[in-house]
Amino acid sequence: PAEISGGMAKRAGIARAMALDPPVLFLDEPSAGLDPITSAGLDALIRQLARDLGTTFVVVTHELQSILAIGDRCIMLDKEAKGMIAEGDPRRLREESENPVVRAFFRREAMA
Repeated sequence: PAEISGGMAKRAGIARAMALDPPVLFLDEPSAGLDPITSAGLDALIRQLARDLGTTFVVVTHELQSILAIGDRCIMLDKEAKGMIAEGDPRRLREESENPVVRAFFRREAMA
């Protein structure tokens, strides 16, 4: 309905999908269009559902804060390289990656 907020609509969509008790749930830019506080709340909900219900979430996002809040494992893709350029714990990639594209992504996002 038009009367609910964007964050509530996103949570309702996740609830509908979770009603089917899937072992894996794919989310494409789940926090797109949300303000930072609502986005952080949605990230926390996804993390809690994964932990409490054992559901695996595959999340596509360009948002560094979501990657760090949700992810146990991150795969970074690069259009110019035409594939995967890094994979691992996102916090570790942020601190230790030797790939200049990965470093630039984390540096750019940290400055935003």
